[in-house]
Amino acid sequence: MIVTTKELFQAAYGKYAIGAYNINNLEQCMGLFQGNLASKAPFIIQISKGARSYTNKLMLESIIRCADEIFPEAIFAVHLDHGDEATCMDCISSGFYSSVMIDASSRPFEENIAITKRVVAAAHAKGLVVEAELGQLGGVEEHVSVDEADAKLTDPAQAQEFVERTGVDSLACAIGTSHGAFKFTGNQGLHFEVLAAIQKRLPGFPLVMHGSSSVPQDEVNRINAAGGKISGAKGVDANEFRKAAKLGVTKINIDTDGRLVWCRVHREHFLNHPENFDLRPPGKEFMAAYSDFIAAKNIKLGSVGELENVRAAVKK
Repeated sequence: MIVTTKELFQAAYGKYAIGAYNINNLEQCMGLFQGNLASKAPFIIQISKGARSYTNKLMLESIIRCADEIFPEAIFAVHLDHGDEATCMDCISSGFYSSVMIDASSRPFEENIAITKRVVAAAHAKGLVVEAELGQLGGVEEHVSVDEADAKLTDPAQAQEFVERTGVDSLACAIGTSHGAFKFTGNQGLHFEVLAAIQKRLPGFPLVMHGSSSVPQDEVNRINAAGGKISGAKGVDANEFRKAAKLGVTKINIDTDGRLVWCRVHREHFLNHPENFDLRPPGKEFMAAYSDFIAAKNIKLGSVGELENVRAAVKK
C-alpha cells in the first residue's frame, strides 16, 4: 500500500524514525520489501534523479508497482530524493510518487524559499507532500557534491521562517552528517543541540536526517579483503537514531550502506566462485543479505513491529 510520507510521519513522530532506503534495481527492491516485512516495519522507497535515469524512470516505477502487488501487506511511501525543480514537477505530474524532495539548499535563502514554494503549490494541488532542505551537508551523492569547507549547519531561526513561508511538509536539516562513505574524521558527530533548538521552534514538525548511513566497518573490511580499496570510511553511529527520533526526526535516509552490502556480496561471490558467469546466484545472495540488513537497520530506527499500528492509523 502506497501512502504519503506525511501519514507515516504522523504515526512515528517522537517515537521512532522511518527508514528511507534508496534503490536502483530489482534485487534491491525485493530485498527491501522482504526485510521490512520480516521486521514488520513501514518504510520509504527513495528514488534519486540518478536512479530514474539508470535505465528508464518507468522501469524502476514498474518494478515497485509489481512489488506492491507481490507484497500487498507492505505499507510504504514512494519518494523522490534530492530533486531539482524540473524533476520534482515531472514526478508530481507522473501520478506515481507520493512525495518529493526539492533540494535548493545550495541557493541563497530567498531563492530556496521561492523554488520550494512553487514545488509545494504543485504537489499540494495533487495531494502529494514535499520535503525540502535547509543548510548544506558535505560529501558526495550522485549529482550532489558539497566540499566540507562549504557545509553549514541549519540555523534554527531560519528553519522556522522557512517552514512558515513555504508550507513545506518536512525539512531535511544539516546537523553534522554528510553524504557518501567518508562522513567523519576524528571525533566529529551529530549536533543534537541543533535538532533540539529546531524542534523547540517547530514542535511536532517532521525533521529529516540525510547522509545517515552507518558505514559498517565489517562490510568495509570484507570488501577490502575481497579486493576492494576503501580506506578511511566512517559513518553515523546507528545507536543515535532513536535519540534523534525523540527530537523530531521522523525520516532517516540510508543509501551508502546498501551499496556497501551490494559490493561486498558480489566481490565475495566472484572471489569464491571465479568460474561463475551467471548473475543470478550473487543476485539471490544479495537479496537475502539486503533483507537482513534492512531488518537490522529497522531495529536501530525503532520501526520494528510498527506496521500494524501504521495500518490502523492510515485507515482512520
